[in-house]
Amino acid sequence: MKTKGVKVKIPAKKMLYTLNQIEEAMNKEQMVTLVKEKLGDAKLIVASNREPYMHVWRGEEIKTVRPASGMAVALDSIMQACGGTWVAHGAGDADQEVVDEENVIEVPQKNPKYRLKRVWMTKKEEQGYYDITSNELFWPLCHTVYVRPKFNERAWNEYKKINQRFANAILEEIGDEQAFIWFQDFHLSLAPRMIKNKKQDLVTAHFWHIPWPQNETFRACPWKHKILDGLLANDLIGFHTRYHCNNFLETVDRNLVSKTDRSEYSVLYKHKKTYVKPFPISVDYHKIKKMAEEPERQKTIKPIKHRLNLENKVVGVGVERVDYTKGIPEKLKALEWFLEKNPQYKEKLTYIQIGSPSRLRLEEYRSINEEIEELVEDINWRQGTKKWTPIIYLSEHHDFEDIINYYMLADFCIVSSLHDGMNLVAKEYISSKTNADGMLILSRFTGAQEELTDALLVNPYDTRRFAAVIKKLLTLKAEKKKERMQKLRDIVEENNIYTWAGNIVSNISKIA
Repeated sequence: MKTKGVKVKIPAKKMLYTLNQIEEAMNKEQMVTLVKEKLGDAKLIVASNREPYMHVWRGEEIKTVRPASGMAVALDSIMQACGGTWVAHGAGDADQEVVDEENVIEVPQKNPKYRLKRVWMTKKEEQGYYDITSNELFWPLCHTVYVRPKFNERAWNEYKKINQRFANAILEEIGDEQAFIWFQDFHLSLAPRMIKNKKQDLVTAHFWHIPWPQNETFRACPWKHKILDGLLANDLIGFHTRYHCNNFLETVDRNLVSKTDRSEYSVLYKHKKTYVKPFPISVDYHKIKKMAEEPERQKTIKPIKHRLNLENKVVGVGVERVDYTKGIPEKLKALEWFLEKNPQYKEKLTYIQIGSPSRLRLEEYRSINEEIEELVEDINWRQGTKKWTPIIYLSEHHDFEDIINYYMLADFCIVSSLHDGMNLVAKEYISSKTNADGMLILSRFTGAQEELTDALLVNPYDTRRFAAVIKKLLTLKAEKKKERMQKLRDIVEENNIYTWAGNIVSNISKIA
């Protein structure tokens, strides 16, 4: 299907792209040039549940807050570079105070680059759409961590209602113009079909940020056909890994009357072809590197070390939203086992766990918060001394500006997810180590492990071997660590957020 207003051809001298991937890394300027060439006058619309900026009351003042989301941080870099409109749920308690009559505010506040259009929900709607359907159905259904998904029809009806509200907001923003709509994640699985039912000539892509489960798991969902139908309205669906693409194709093949083509990774459904491709997401490497190199930031590291009693200690860090998929208890148990078997490291190693509280309205999340707090208290009581606390648990929201400081001071980072689509914390940490002086321990169950092969890989369920890998890291020679970290940095620099976005835009222009 050729679409008016969207350029799908580029001059032969610039044909640097294959259907699967861009052959060379892109910087921001190259990505912007590519987007302009490919999209022409078409509007760029990004749609996600989470907004990149929230406005909240702090006393009698309204403050701007950046949500703790690797996806939001990464996509914000793209939108600031390319412009366009981001449609998202207005979740801040002061969000309605700052928008115009179209529910739009230009962001970032100090130097606006794009439009943020907010969608509103009542508490009842948010509970059904977000709490129950998104987080108690989709999240456990797609993550293999043995939490049973909940299928609630009333909540599913709220999910459908909110997807329609997003679709209406997007169509309102587009008007009679052409657009490329880029949906993000599982919160909006029905919206593409709702959009195409009203305006078939729009070009849409959907990036699924979490794993796609095997069909044996997905077929339990009572609304599986509706979800697949909604997603297959897109021209392109992206996952982090080819494994997740294969799972999706298998699911479609077993549940819909369709034709899947494994050679070109496509589905023919309702007389329309949808391509399914792997696009491993990344971070804005150069932006994070630049932040880490700021002279003023360098001066903040010493006071943090002094405040937390980290001088002359080996320091580890973990940065996670508190979630049962992140493997935080498994990590803490491995750290205690390590200290138990290697007492020579007592008073010499401190681990900082930054845990942003999340979804506390849900029982599973209250439970994991309580488990982590109890584990930290028990480990510190059993292993700690009067002069030393082995685990420092910072259980509050941290702005990305603050998190960079902890990345910089840490000698190593542990990412111990039990199941993850990608994991951007690993790539953020790597980007911040400007002297290549850190090391990464990475779960085998992250999408990132396919790229970051020079990290030390662990099975977070295997406590003893996990502890052995921690010891291996601490005994690794400095030059070997530096060599491995430099290789990791080279990979993240090459496969950066702009290369990721360029891949998707290049692919969509070839197949739409």
